[in-house]
Amino acid sequence: MKFNRILLSATLIVVALVVQVSVLARLQLPGAVPDLVLLTVIALALVYGPVSGSLIGFTAGLLADLAPPADHAAGRYALVLCVVGYLVGLAKPENGRLTSATGPMAVVVVAAVGSTLLYAGVGALVGDTAARHVGLGFLLFTAAVYDLLLAPFTVPLIMALARRAENDPLADAGGGNGADVASGWLSSGTGLRIGNQRGGLRVKAARSRATRAGRIKGVKRL
Repeated sequence: MKFNRILLSATLIVVALVVQVSVLARLQLPGAVPDLVLLTVIALALVYGPVSGSLIGFTAGLLADLAPPADHAAGRYALVLCVVGYLVGLAKPENGRLTSATGPMAVVVVAAVGSTLLYAGVGALVGDTAARHVGLGFLLFTAAVYDLLLAPFTVPLIMALARRAENDPLADAGGGNGADVASGWLSSGTGLRIGNQRGGLRVKAARSRATRAGRIKGVKRL
């Protein structure tokens, strides 16, 4: 992994974990807890691919296992996020562009449900039956809803930062701030593309100037 990639990933994971433990975990919401660490792994895996996604997921999960007030065996969440990071990385767009929110939203829902199921499954193997007391179905539903509500405010920004750190030419083409990522997410399949709109406006402006110049020349000749 490149140094910029390692530095950015480590910083984002630490920030996400601090917010997760100090803020989100204390909201006392029914069912699951909004998983900012999971969303960070998803966003980075969508940019970096399966191999880096698995490494980032393992590291993030291991830190989450060791961060207080962890009450489960170390390595449990590391295994879950390692698998999630790899599988999400396989869904990385071939051209790096996101023109619709449908794909990323589906990835978030599947990852939230899959990580909860895998975490509960690993817990059952080591004798942790906490999910049974809460209700696995309720946990799956709340995990998907909470992560889906939090994703539009985190995933596009993290993806834009990751692409900028990679010196991705697509990031510069998008105006330097990941405009295509954010617009693709927020447009939610409406077909509106900011980049295309800007190009269309420039073409129309050029045609308008050419028409005006032709009219002025005609007037001068008369």
